[in-house]
Amino acid sequence: MNIQNKSFCIAVAGFGWWGQHIVNRLKLTEGFSVLAVIEPNKKVHDDIRAAGPTPYTSLEEVLERDDVDAVVLTTPNPMHEEQVCKCAAAGKHVFCEKPLGLTGASARRSVKACEDAGVTLGIGHERRFEPAMEALKAEIDSKGLGKIMHAEAAFSHDKLINVPAGDWRTSKAVSPAAGMTAMGIHLTDLLISFFGPVATVQAMTADRSLGWETGDLVTVQLGFKAGMTATLSAILHTPHFIRMHVFGTDKWIEVRNDTHPDTPGGKVRYEESVTGSPIKVTTFDWTDAVVKNLDAFKAACLGRQPYRFSHQEMIHNIEVLEAIAKSAETRETVHLPAQ
Repeated sequence: MNIQNKSFCIAVAGFGWWGQHIVNRLKLTEGFSVLAVIEPNKKVHDDIRAAGPTPYTSLEEVLERDDVDAVVLTTPNPMHEEQVCKCAAAGKHVFCEKPLGLTGASARRSVKACEDAGVTLGIGHERRFEPAMEALKAEIDSKGLGKIMHAEAAFSHDKLINVPAGDWRTSKAVSPAAGMTAMGIHLTDLLISFFGPVATVQAMTADRSLGWETGDLVTVQLGFKAGMTATLSAILHTPHFIRMHVFGTDKWIEVRNDTHPDTPGGKVRYEESVTGSPIKVTTFDWTDAVVKNLDAFKAACLGRQPYRFSHQEMIHNIEVLEAIAKSAETRETVHLPAQ
């Protein structure tokens, strides 16, 4: 299939909150065409048609279409592995919303299926594409902070508090460790990209307000193979709050986001502190990092540039998620295998 000189044709699996966001953003993005949406719930098929794509009830129907270059999965977490493997077997590039899986073994099977089929695997961790995070990563990589000591990260909001009772997002089996699969996994992805493999995990969850089986808050302590530590939190019932703070021996840098990645507007504050000098503040405008990630995925599918995520990073982030869920249950430290 020659996709070098035509619009990159996408099918989206799932038409919930995030599936609708992907369809609506890509409708406005040059170089993409959303041809189809796979959604078993026929009650929303008229809404899909109104948005532009053709609705389907099964993934298999769409995989038979020669004009579909890639599938974007925005389906419930336990479905990801099977759907990634089906897309790969059909020769379709596949972009999987986080999490790639719920266990390290599942993530490894998905990665292997894509490697064996020679297709590109994308992952929905758009925060790597935020300009402030790119600046922070560059500063870490250039040793501008000195020796890294510790990081503190938070990603919290109340966007999901009105999901119906019994929704898959409330289930411990489907969405383990409270806000980890919704928000916290973005933080572990960033921290892995900054510092490399995680060696130890300690986690705690609680239910303070929502009555969800999985809980509504999670806090995590991470120890990295390279020696630095990190703490992170994700709260499912509080006003929006996104923060990343990295402490080095020579400098600390804090990034604070006014808005969610799906919400245009707002600013991102990037603060740098060096002993004896005033805090330096840089302000970034909101950037559609979701589309930037999909653009990077497209470029990788076309062979124009390597994708920003290595397969090992994708797998390791799920290994960390699995360890967090285990630690939250046992209240014990989990030691990850050496990378």
